[in-house]
Amino acid sequence: WYDPYRGAMMMVRVIDGIIKKGDKIRMMATKADYEVNDLGVFAPFPVAVDELGPGEVGFIAASIKSIHDTKVGDTITHAKNAAEEALAGFKDVKPMVFCGIFPTDSDQYPDLRDALDKLHLNDSAFDFEPDTSEALGFGFRCGFLGLLHMDVIQERLEREYNLDLITTAPSVVYQVHTHNGEVVHCENPSKMPDAGKIKHIEEPYFRVSIHVPATYVGPVLRLCQERRGEQHGINYATPDRVIITYDLPLAEVLFDFFDKLKSATKGYASMDYELIGYRQNQLVRLDMLLNGDKVDALSSIVHRDKAFYLGRALAEKLKKIVPRQQYEVAIQAAIGNKVISRETVRAMRKDVTAKCYGGDISRKRKLLEKQKEGKKRMKSVGSVEIPQEAFHAILEID
Repeated sequence: WYDPYRGAMMMVRVIDGIIKKGDKIRMMATKADYEVNDLGVFAPFPVAVDELGPGEVGFIAASIKSIHDTKVGDTITHAKNAAEEALAGFKDVKPMVFCGIFPTDSDQYPDLRDALDKLHLNDSAFDFEPDTSEALGFGFRCGFLGLLHMDVIQERLEREYNLDLITTAPSVVYQVHTHNGEVVHCENPSKMPDAGKIKHIEEPYFRVSIHVPATYVGPVLRLCQERRGEQHGINYATPDRVIITYDLPLAEVLFDFFDKLKSATKGYASMDYELIGYRQNQLVRLDMLLNGDKVDALSSIVHRDKAFYLGRALAEKLKKIVPRQQYEVAIQAAIGNKVISRETVRAMRKDVTAKCYGGDISRKRKLLEKQKEGKKRMKSVGSVEIPQEAFHAILEID
């Protein structure tokens, strides 16, 4: 945890040796050295002690200002008489799901950064780095273990730190192989290289084991096939219980696979999964454009066979969400330079001829032409405010 007066505080268990006040210690993961200022144990309230011996559990204060030097599970050793190797079991956890978190008010950016630093202190699986978006401004690209982990972090930021946030749709890490032999790890669709430079794209695959009653085998197989699954095996554990094994892309499992599985089996199915590696697929980047301007926060990486359907469904969904303006708003889905779908949010129309009672028709035409020119000028300089729910529209597409 973080103490505003003493810096990052570490809970430790002494395996071998003795640690005392004034000792120089070294973090083996980051190679950073510090001097111990304070030692203590919880009994159950904090009690200061002079030293900690083998088997004892306590806390250390060493004026650690940078919380990035303290990693959960790291080994601490004496700086002068350092251990040759760290204790087994520590390794950096790799996030599997990524999303962008942006403050609605740019003045809250420093507060958001401090809040993420403090959450990262006691959650080693959570990771973040600065990010910018043309549509949303400055924010952070955050990595999580899964959707539940992402929801918990978002709720804590809003409740504990009183931040008003915009989160983009989650995505996974893709391996983009370029023609010059370079491999780019891409977790943000907007940072994907140009289509002309890409040789092929690989996506993470999970081996999913589904335990289900024999009655629901058909619906489960149909669901897995719709999610681009490859059947690995079907085993009957008992005459009434079946274990179905499929290899599925993580991007297909990520959004609502478990909800659909529970609905198809009336809640009787259970699921277990493990990462098995990356596989090559026909993947493309789907961009969304508002009045010809690309909205990078709405970009996504999808399979080529599903791109047209997803683009059309997403454009229709955004048409209902984007508020009407004084001018027409064109919503387009595009792959590269090719537009595959378009929807139009009609302009709000003011009856400028209401004040004309009779008279020559040319007067009305003049007023309508003037209105048309005004709308055209407004469209060239106006900007569309995108509501929060627009960034999660892709999650609600069936």
